[in-house]
Amino acid sequence: MTKKILWDCHMHSFFSADSNTPMEEMIKEALSQGLKGICFTEHLDPDYPPTPDDLDFSLDIPAYCSQLSRLKEQYKNKISLCFGIELGLQPHLAADFRDLLGMYPFDFVIGSSHVVHGRDPYYPEYFQGRREEEAYREYFQSILENIEAFGEMDVYGHIDYVVRYGPGQNTYYTYEAYRDILDEILKSLIRRGIGIELNTGGYHYGLGEPNPSAAVIRRYRELGGEIITIGADAHTPDKIGFAFSQAAQVLKTCGFTYYTVFQERKPVFFPLE
Repeated sequence: MTKKILWDCHMHSFFSADSNTPMEEMIKEALSQGLKGICFTEHLDPDYPPTPDDLDFSLDIPAYCSQLSRLKEQYKNKISLCFGIELGLQPHLAADFRDLLGMYPFDFVIGSSHVVHGRDPYYPEYFQGRREEEAYREYFQSILENIEAFGEMDVYGHIDYVVRYGPGQNTYYTYEAYRDILDEILKSLIRRGIGIELNTGGYHYGLGEPNPSAAVIRRYRELGGEIITIGADAHTPDKIGFAFSQAAQVLKTCGFTYYTVFQERKPVFFPLE
């Protein structure tokens, strides 16, 4: 019988620009679900472009670190709390990110592509005036550019994030249609010892699949990939642990018998059964 995944390693609180949830509310919900540990991965997206929402993806890391340290002490006998960050990668930010990682004792670092050559696919403008395939391929090409510039993250986040927001979402998107560039991404990550995440956000965006899709996760395993973390990308308590039973089944189907949690930047492997 598949054992429930007991760690959620991708979530956001009010320290991220796109969440209003106090950290303690996220912790209490995780406890109510019987999770053994969670990792906050607050957004840091320097040089984020102007948007209709006027979001500021800077991050007050000292305040974040201080509050999390207090909560870790408060809940130390109830749940493990890890100190993570989600870096919004762009090649010109690589040196700043390297400096940052030397300054704070993060447990876990996700590198993600949100901004693609000055635009975030979250907004429809990214797709205007061109075919969906062209927009998706530009996104994947930007991932390769980011990996080439910066390789100090532990995993690459939601590799096909762009699909959540495409005009057709994943109606026409398949691993096979983008095999050439997706394989190049996966091989580049594996060569550098960087893992991927199974992000269940795809389920709550209505894709019926995680990000990346099961076929991409299977291919990662076939190519020799070993590190895979699990996160719901929750910005509100109701999304914590979202679709984790499906996530466990996807991992098993793709050839994994475990999932990964990072503590003090080191991978720890937990069995699925």
